[in-house]
Amino acid sequence: MKLTPARLAELQACALALPGARRELLWDGVTVMKLEGKMFATFVADALAYKVADADFLALSGLPGVRPAPYLARAHWISVGDTAALSLADLQAGLAASHRLVLSKLPKKVRTAYGL
Repeated sequence: MKLTPARLAELQACALALPGARRELLWDGVTVMKLEGKMFATFVADALAYKVADADFLALSGLPGVRPAPYLARAHWISVGDTAALSLADLQAGLAASHRLVLSKLPKKVRTAYGL
């Protein structure tokens, strides 16, 4: 099933609820979620993209409705346009994991402020 605007809005709210998350509108209407200025998710009209662990990239990008994210695949981002293979809970967990991956690359002082 395609990601609906209502489902995408629900996922955006989930991403925005993560500690330190900020929303920006870039690139002709793409909603970008950032943590300390670093992207961890993007939302367009019919898809969601987020960073995944290197070890999970190939397996996830081969699922139905999931593909490597355009322009960001080399950084191990996936794009989800269909919920055939990933449930809402899986997508919410993926957003949280992407947030943690980005946080883990930030300076120690910043990570400490977030309890990591």
